[in-house]
Amino acid sequence: MNLLPVPVAPGDAPVVTGLVSAEAVEIELRPARLPSRALALFIDGLIMIAPGAVVVSLVRAILMSFDDALGEAALTVGTVLIFVGYPVLCETFLRGRSIGKSALGLRVVRDDGGPLRARHAFTRALVGLAVEFPGLLLFTFCWPAGIITMLGSAQGRRLGDLAAGTLVVHERDASPWRAAPGMPRELAAWASTIDLSGVDDELATEMRQLVSRVRELREPYRTHLFSQIAAEVTAKITPPPPPATAPWLLLVAVQAERRRRQEAQLVAGRRMTYQLLPGFGRR
Repeated sequence: MNLLPVPVAPGDAPVVTGLVSAEAVEIELRPARLPSRALALFIDGLIMIAPGAVVVSLVRAILMSFDDALGEAALTVGTVLIFVGYPVLCETFLRGRSIGKSALGLRVVRDDGGPLRARHAFTRALVGLAVEFPGLLLFTFCWPAGIITMLGSAQGRRLGDLAAGTLVVHERDASPWRAAPGMPRELAAWASTIDLSGVDDELATEMRQLVSRVRELREPYRTHLFSQIAAEVTAKITPPPPPATAPWLLLVAVQAERRRRQEAQLVAGRRMTYQLLPGFGRR
């Protein structure tokens, strides 16, 4: 059973793209906005321009000693290779990432959430070269047009993204850390006697996700999920919980007791190791 994604309260809802995959499943992705994308572009720009300009200038100087036309052609070809070749190669072979995007935890994906292809990367880079960065065809209007497009897009998409059918998203989870609740006092005595051998890691993970996200869930989904998981847990533990125990308290108690026993096992194992190997872990 998979508890994610689940409905959340409007105030705590994660930022999503509203993308729908080919299987008609809504995909939760966090679009990258202008600040993070600008910083990633700055890093990529340093990588592209600094070494690329040196190489192109040397080649141009050498060729101009033979023919001025060859030198100008080398400059044009070199510029295209730098601003098109670099992003196309990186985003194709690094699965939607460039060095700058990797540093910022960003990635380019298709509109449906699928992986980027070479044709998408080429279209993005070509539009960027012509009208965005550096915007050789519309240099005067490239920066305002690109910024206005990104600010006006609900998903932070630039002109190249609109042309290629892509968007840039954050790969890293922005969900806050959530602490698990402690043991309810009224169930502590009962929890210390239960047999947890039937509660496997998968079920324990579902319980932990549910009890740590209780404030994000809204009715009637919250009650339904708690009742469903509590019934599954009750069927796998003995003795059964006290009568009229709320599903929420049951899951919290079982999760807390499982965590307490695991911590006790770790402490016992560490103590035994120190007894057998007195110098282990000490200097």
